Amino acid sequence: MDESVLNQNLKKYADLITQVGVNVQQGQTVVLYASVTQKKLANLITDAAYQLGAAEVILEWNDIFTTREFLLNANEDRLASVFDYEKQKWQFLADRRVSRISIVSDDPNALNDVPNERIAKYQAAQGAAKRPIMQVTTNNDISWLVVAAADTEWAELVFPELKGQQAVDRLWEAIFNTTLVDQPDPIGAWTKKIADLSAHADWLNQQRFSALEYRAPGTNLTIGLPDGHIWVAADSEDASGNTFVANIPTEEVFTAPDRRHIDGTVASTKPLSYAGTIIEEMHITFQNGKVVEATATRGQEVLEHLLQTDDGAKSLGEISLVPDDSPISQSSITFFNTLFDENASDHMAFGEAYPFTIENGTSMSASELLKNGMNVSQTHVDFMIGSNSMNIDGIKADGSKLPIFRDGNWAK
Repeated sequence: MDESVLNQNLKKYADLITQVGVNVQQGQTVVLYASVTQKKLANLITDAAYQLGAAEVILEWNDIFTTREFLLNANEDRLASVFDYEKQKWQFLADRRVSRISIVSDDPNALNDVPNERIAKYQAAQGAAKRPIMQVTTNNDISWLVVAAADTEWAELVFPELKGQQAVDRLWEAIFNTTLVDQPDPIGAWTKKIADLSAHADWLNQQRFSALEYRAPGTNLTIGLPDGHIWVAADSEDASGNTFVANIPTEEVFTAPDRRHIDGTVASTKPLSYAGTIIEEMHITFQNGKVVEATATRGQEVLEHLLQTDDGAKSLGEISLVPDDSPISQSSITFFNTLFDENASDHMAFGEAYPFTIENGTSMSASELLKNGMNVSQTHVDFMIGSNSMNIDGIKADGSKLPIFRDGNWAK
């Protein structure tokens, strides 16, 4: 890709991230999480945020090599502990109601050679320490956003026929295409996309289904929906009333399941990149809302550790509808990155439910959320289940059914 074209698109990407993504407001504190390899994009986002009136932009750099070396070499007690100053930082940022931008770009296989139990100890400790910032995030008290950036190892995994800069350029092209950055007016294109997705969410909210029934090869699953559940589309509103878009790209309409009423088996249809490894061909069986059997042809140990994170990890916190004719699906690219692959496919998430997907959920305590059928956990991991064979029916309180998806796409 010509460098001038790349720079132009990166600038448009930074504007989209700050204006539509977190919708930076005057006097706001923005925390930006980025790999040390993404300095150019991080600098552009920083500049764009200040142009919109941000009070400060705090950069939290990460380096996957350093993380990997720590996981391989640190004492096990150290893996399972977090320094007090780190805990205080997460609490401080939560109290300050910062806006959060996370850029994902690392190699999905980066931690393949790290023993699974070491990763599990580290993630459990980190999850507990970060609970304050995760609570205000999943509660939509703050604006937050996850986006992606091209890096060499990830690009070469997605496009194995290409190497080095050629692979990176091809991945940037795919990112710019699926995020609509390559459109003449990306922000205008996102306004239309948000309206289209909101129309589907509005229809689902009008139906007041009590359950959904999923049917596809390897999938025969019924999922209850809690009273007062809310279907949400691309945009959300934070506690200050500012609209933001949490995922760019996005093609989904989602809500929370009733964690007590999930029964049957579901098969994954795309690889899941989790904890620096890839999990493939999962078959998950639920009974009364809990996983009773879970298998994978690759990454079985990692899957087991994920499900052992806490009690909530054994149930679902999100169900999401994504049509097979979505642009990401039709690209036929497997990104090995949940941000993209979940927007090419219907998906579900083990773990935490978003409180804003039930009426008055953002004002409920954890015990109240549980009482109303919402799942509570320190983890939230999406996995993909959609295909052009997926049929989904909505079941009403009287037992009648309405088609929602047929052959992987919206029935209406």
